[in-house]
Amino acid sequence: MKMKITSILTIIMYVVTVVSCSGDDNNDDNNQNDTSANQTTEIAQTGTWRITQFIDSGDDETSDFNGFVFTFNSDGTVIANRDELSVSGTWSVNDSSNSSDDDDGSSNDVDFNLFFDVPETNDFEDLNDDWDLVSATNSRIELIDVSGGNGGTDNLIFEKI
Repeated sequence: MKMKITSILTIIMYVVTVVSCSGDDNNDDNNQNDTSANQTTEIAQTGTWRITQFIDSGDDETSDFNGFVFTFNSDGTVIANRDELSVSGTWSVNDSSNSSDDDDGSSNDVDFNLFFDVPETNDFEDLNDDWDLVSATNSRIELIDVSGGNGGTDNLIFEKI
């Protein structure tokens, strides 16, 4: 009888250990996304950036933004300047793992949100989106968006100047 109780207690301890460990994994993923969102925010706020690639559903539209210098400010504003022309908007980075969006499931659930209050005919309107973060380093931010409407994929890359 004593052997049966010991075996049962061992099994219960094993089950408790396995269940408690598996719950931590989800929290680590959320913490990693939070860290990634915070790091990306800090990276974007340092220095000035230029668009080195903008592919809109297979069409290379990078040249639409030639000469523009982007500054991501800590107050959530973004300014794009070229010569005398200035276009302003808002930006943010957040962990989107708990929200439903157009995420294709291939990213790390961090959104880089851009919004320029411009007419639909303006080139900057094409940048308005909740971009999925692919990667962020001190010199490069790579974003992707899979369109829910036409299924096209957009790619946007900022590089530090």
